[in-house]
Amino acid sequence: MQNLPGPLKEVVDQLSSLPGIGPKSALRIALTLLKMPRERAAGVGQSIIELRERLCLCEDCACLAESSPCAICADPSRDTGQICLVPEWDALLAMEAMGVYRGKYLVLGGLLSPLDGVDPGQLEIDRLRRRLSSGDFSELILALGATLDAEATASYVKNLVESEFPGVSATRLAQGIPIGGEVKFMDKETLKQSLVHRQKV
Repeated sequence: MQNLPGPLKEVVDQLSSLPGIGPKSALRIALTLLKMPRERAAGVGQSIIELRERLCLCEDCACLAESSPCAICADPSRDTGQICLVPEWDALLAMEAMGVYRGKYLVLGGLLSPLDGVDPGQLEIDRLRRRLSSGDFSELILALGATLDAEATASYVKNLVESEFPGVSATRLAQGIPIGGEVKFMDKETLKQSLVHRQKV
């Protein structure tokens, strides 16, 4: 990639710094953008610029939305007795894609990871406390995955719920999710079975 013209190399470097995009994929994307009509390429660039400006975090569940509260939190048909705790927004999308769960959500913003310096203060633990304090919820479903970090986070949240919210039952997705798996990478049927057969923690 050293012989690329400066402007092209800059775009390739920026793209390849994104997760899941290597230098070859970044070059293909950059060349595709280069071949596009100028207006279309400019539209792609403008939509990226506006991405941060037009999205916000929902004040209730911390998911990405165009307005707050988000469509899920504002939906009166959702079950107000259940709240599903997911690590990131893409896990929420995976849960919604199966079309079975009709409760509310809370996006934790990651998982506890002492090795990476992620502690409870960096996650949406205070938001979770506020939601549970409202008294509306009887069940907290932990949809955090089955990694070591997910297990540590589930244990922390379970202990918090038991000590501060004894009226809330903490459940977890059944172990249809393999050890080392993440919610966002599961197929719909595995997610569905895990949700239907969730277990008390």
